[in-house]
Amino acid sequence: MFSKLANEIFLKVIVKYHRINTVDQPFNNPYDKDDELLKHLLYRKCWIDTVQWHYEDIIRDPNIDPVAALTLKRKIDASNQDRTDMVEYIDSYFLEKYKDVVPDDNATINTESPAWGVDRLSILALKIYHMNEEATRADASEAHREACGKKLGILLEQREDLSTAIDQLLEDIKEGRKYMKVYKQMKMYNDDELNPVLRGEK
Repeated sequence: MFSKLANEIFLKVIVKYHRINTVDQPFNNPYDKDDELLKHLLYRKCWIDTVQWHYEDIIRDPNIDPVAALTLKRKIDASNQDRTDMVEYIDSYFLEKYKDVVPDDNATINTESPAWGVDRLSILALKIYHMNEEATRADASEAHREACGKKLGILLEQREDLSTAIDQLLEDIKEGRKYMKVYKQMKMYNDDELNPVLRGEK
């Protein structure tokens, strides 16, 4: 099943990141883009999410230097754009894979594309990893570990449900019961023609 593959890759990414545990570490994708495109895209997607997760931790430091915070905010903005681009690449993969499927006459469209479900699954993998850390943290109180353990259980249930929903959506697209359309995000705040502040600087 697709979700099993995705969850395995996401865990591999997160574990690898935490071996060095710094946002400045080099990125090396073990999956070749030409030979294993889907794995390549999933690995890249989760790496972006993992680095941004830690950007978001760092920028919340109440003692962060304002200049450093602005620099980091720019990195977060760039990361958000990369994240959106990767979602669109993954959806393009599925569009190509199912391009010859003829939808049923009564086929319906889903509330989100497959890759936006993958986006949520990647973030969920990060939540599970870090909540498990808190649930097992030796220097935390028993009450803290117990509370985090309960949250972890909910997150694991959520992953199971989301994985099932993504697999079902892909099966429905494959069988023509649903069809997919992809709308480019058309983000305006990064575009120097659409953002009036950036346009004014030209």
